[in-house]
Amino acid sequence: MDIRALVGRNVRRARIEKGLTQEDLAERAGTSQFYISSLEAGRRNPTVVTLAGLAQALGVDHLDLLRPDSESAVMDA
Repeated sequence: MDIRALVGRNVRRARIEKGLTQEDLAERAGTSQFYISSLEAGRRNPTVVTLAGLAQALGVDHLDLLRPDSESAVMDA
């Protein structure tokens, strides 16, 4: 799987679980709603600094944004 798609899917999942809109997350992370939308669609390649900021804004570990689905299921069990 493309890492950009993986990160985008994980960001979207965490955002929805936290009950945040793309605008809410963008404000918390210091970025734009357009960036969040593009990231979730797998069209952006975030830097490690951006990834850390997103994780902090979402209240998750930065590694959670990089984990494939199968690993997330194992980690949650």
